[in-house]
Amino acid sequence: MSHTTLRRPFPTSCLAAATAAAAFAVALPAQQQPDPSETPGFGQSRARLEALEARVRELESKNQAGGNPGDYAPEKVPFAWGDFRWMPGNYAPADSPLKSGAFTGEVRVDTTYHWSFANPIDNTISGSSEVFRHGEFQVTQLGLGGEIYYRGAHARFMTQLGMYSQTTPRNDPSPSRGQWNLDDAYRYVSEAYAGYHFDVMHGINVQAGIFMSYVGLWSYYNFDNWTYQPSYVSSNTPWFFDGVRVQIFPSEKLKIEPWLVNGWQSYGEYRDSPGGGVQIKWVPSEDFAIVANQWVGKDTLGQDRLRLHTDDSVMWRWHNDPKGFCSKAALSLTVDAGCETGEGVDAEQQYFLGAMAYHRWWFAEDRFALTIGGGAIENPGRYLVLVPPINGATAATGSPYFPASPGDSFHAWDAQVAFDYMPTPNCTFRLEYNHRHANVPYFAGSGGVTPPGGNNGDPQSLVSGWAPDLDDDEDRLTFAFMVRF
Repeated sequence: MSHTTLRRPFPTSCLAAATAAAAFAVALPAQQQPDPSETPGFGQSRARLEALEARVRELESKNQAGGNPGDYAPEKVPFAWGDFRWMPGNYAPADSPLKSGAFTGEVRVDTTYHWSFANPIDNTISGSSEVFRHGEFQVTQLGLGGEIYYRGAHARFMTQLGMYSQTTPRNDPSPSRGQWNLDDAYRYVSEAYAGYHFDVMHGINVQAGIFMSYVGLWSYYNFDNWTYQPSYVSSNTPWFFDGVRVQIFPSEKLKIEPWLVNGWQSYGEYRDSPGGGVQIKWVPSEDFAIVANQWVGKDTLGQDRLRLHTDDSVMWRWHNDPKGFCSKAALSLTVDAGCETGEGVDAEQQYFLGAMAYHRWWFAEDRFALTIGGGAIENPGRYLVLVPPINGATAATGSPYFPASPGDSFHAWDAQVAFDYMPTPNCTFRLEYNHRHANVPYFAGSGGVTPPGGNNGDPQSLVSGWAPDLDDDEDRLTFAFMVRF
C-alpha cells in the first residue's frame, strides 16, 4: 500500500524562470542560441530541460486561453526547484498533451500478463494487492480523470476501471458495518477530492475526499513505480484514505501533512472513531529525501483495538550523469513497525515489523532501467496480511482455511528483478520476476483456491472433501505495458 507516493494536485514549475528562459530563447537568432548540452547550469539534466520546455508551452496555452498566469497555478510551488521523478512512486511525464487552461487531463492504462509457475487451475493468484490472474491478459487499471486549479480552488479525480475496481474493495471490510454498500459506491473511483490553496509560507492545501496514501512508499499506480509487485511492506499497507488532509509547506523543501480519515484503507469507520496520522517529507537536495508516516486508529472490525503504525523511508540518488551510459542510479529503504492492543490482544500477539530495499539503474538517457530488491515482514495475528481469495473470501468474511487469530504466525520474504524499456516518458514496457516465500501455506498452488464447480456462495464454510491448494513459495513472471498521459 500502501504506498507514496508523492503527488501534486496542481502544476509544479517556477513561473518566473520559465518566462525568462522563453524570452531569452526567442530574443537570440538561431545561430546564436546556446547548445543546452554545453551551457553550464542549463544542460546538466535532460529532465530539467523537458520540464522547462513544458512550462513554456503551458504559459503559451494560458495566454491563448486569455487567462492570467496566477489563475492557473499558485504563487509558490513547493519542490519545484528540482527534478524528483527518479524517486519511487513519483515518476510522471514532464509534459501533458491534455493541458488546457485550468484543466490538466490524465489517462492511465495498465495492461498485464502474469504467469505463475504453479499454474493454478482456476487462474487465480493470491496474496497480492496488484496481481490477480494467471495466464491471461488483463487490464489492471484504466484511469480517466485529471486536475483543475483556478484561483486557489482545485480538485482531482481518477476512475478505477478494470481489475482494481473489484480487487481493491474486497480488501476493505468496513462496508460490512452498516448499510448503503459503500464498496459499490466507491468501486470505480480511486481519487476524488477537492480543496483550496492558501498562498502563505510556501503554500497550504486543505483537501477533502478520497486521496492516495503514501504509506509504504510505492504508488497505487504501477506506472509510477520502480517495480510492478511491491514488497510486503508496501503491498500490505493502505493505498487510499477517505477523509480530510492539510498539506503545509513551511519551506520549498519541507511538507507536513496531517490526516483525519475514516480508517486504514477504508470507505467507512471500523469502530467508533476515525483514524489519523501525519506525513513529514523533507527533501534537502535533489538527490536525497526522507518520508515519515505515522498512524493511529481503531481499525479492526468488531473489536475495540487501537492500531499504531510507523512507516519511514529514505531515498538516495547516488549517481546522475544524463549523458553517460548509466544515466542514474538510486536506492530506497523503507522500514515499518506497528502493533494492535486492546480487546482480546496485546502488542506481543499483534505486531508488524517489516522492511524493503531496492536499487535501480537507468541507462541510455533513461530509456532503460534495471531494478533489484525485496523485503520481509513479521506479522503475528495476521492483521495486515491479505486474506487469500479462497472460495471468494474477502477481508470482511475471512476464511476458515486461513485463520487470522491472535498470535497466528506469519513471516514472509520476497526478492525480485525488473527490467524496463521506456521509449517515451509516457510509455513503459516491464518484464519482472518475483520469488515470494511464507512460513505457512499462503500462495495459490496448482489446484487453485476455488471449489469444484465454482464458489459456493459461503466463503466461511468448509466445503466437504475439498481444501484449497496453498504453497509456501511462489515464483511468477509479469509482463506489463503501461501508458500515462
